[in-house]
Amino acid sequence: MVAAVSLVSPWFNLLTALGNLFGLGGGSVISRMLGAKSPQDIRYVSAFSVWGGAAATLLFSVGTYLARQPLLRFLGASPDTIGYAESYLFWVVVLGGVPTMLSLTLGHLLRSEGHARPASAGMMFGGILNVVLDPILIFAFHLDVAGAAIATAVSNAASVAFFAVVYMRLGRKTAVSLYPRHFTLRFAGPVFSVGLASALATALGNASNMVMVRLASGYGDIPVAAYGIVKRIDQLPLNVSMGLCQGFMPLVGYNYAAGNYQRMRRVSVFSWKTALVLSACFVACFAAFAPQILHLFIPEAQTSALGAQFLRIACLAVPLTSVNFLISYTLQAMGKGGQSAALTFSRQGLLNIPLLLLMNYTIGLYGMIWTQLAVEVIMLPVSLGMYAHTFRRLGPAAGAGS
Repeated sequence: MVAAVSLVSPWFNLLTALGNLFGLGGGSVISRMLGAKSPQDIRYVSAFSVWGGAAATLLFSVGTYLARQPLLRFLGASPDTIGYAESYLFWVVVLGGVPTMLSLTLGHLLRSEGHARPASAGMMFGGILNVVLDPILIFAFHLDVAGAAIATAVSNAASVAFFAVVYMRLGRKTAVSLYPRHFTLRFAGPVFSVGLASALATALGNASNMVMVRLASGYGDIPVAAYGIVKRIDQLPLNVSMGLCQGFMPLVGYNYAAGNYQRMRRVSVFSWKTALVLSACFVACFAAFAPQILHLFIPEAQTSALGAQFLRIACLAVPLTSVNFLISYTLQAMGKGGQSAALTFSRQGLLNIPLLLLMNYTIGLYGMIWTQLAVEVIMLPVSLGMYAHTFRRLGPAAGAGS
């Protein structure tokens, strides 16, 4: 069952790519509109982000349902896992796809106007509800994998309802519009120019995970399950970094549009330093307590022991991954979608997937686990160089007082 969830997770996470394409892209445009003191078009940007995103996700969900069997075989499902994987896929992507994407997009749009607290509350509400529903549906109702999937779908739908109530209460305090009558394709270009970089990062990251899971499935279901659990644990510090990204993007976008480059830079550097410190704490914790942490997630001895070894290797890349993420999102917030997309494609497309194949061929299973660290070490100077080059082009005002 754990292996089945691990197989489907990269495909499910493509919903995050859609949420970032429309939500982060729209949020970046809205923040820069506010900084430039031109909020009159925000309602059109937000309506396009919500309704355009919902339509695109619906097509993705329908396509997933129609191609579910060949898709699962491509992802590496075995005869033992394909039934569980199909059940999980049906609930989280086919039925739960649109609510998942909308909960992400609405949260991004709230943050873009500075409403960080209700945006965080909505995401926390969905996450806590998921944690509560999981054991009830899995164990009390004996739904197994389907119970976990239903809990995820229901919690994301509840987040959407929460955000809808928040917008109704804000009323005139928000320029965001959720009405279909404001839908227009006029701002599709600006939204996609920024959102595409973030969507590309998520999509290519999940493509890398799919390749990894596919390769790991050649070693049996236990490595697939162990890797799947490690990726979820590994996401804890990376999600903290993503939270920092989502928190500073409105500030960076607003100050960039207002010409306050020094404040923009202070916000970015503070976020990078915070991410490094928090990531280092996670790395120390994972290195010291890897067996105990894995045993909490799965008490099966072989999977737990293998996962502990994977975790101690994988966590070494976390600090560097966090900084590379933050630099990419800083560029997105400034509207530099092309530069951010170039970094993302270099990191995930040109390096990660080819290195995974090479490391698997030359070293084997453990070689694939070391791949992420190698990629981040190579990309860090490239990311820093891209940021420094972009910042220098802002002119003398950007360098004053730095």
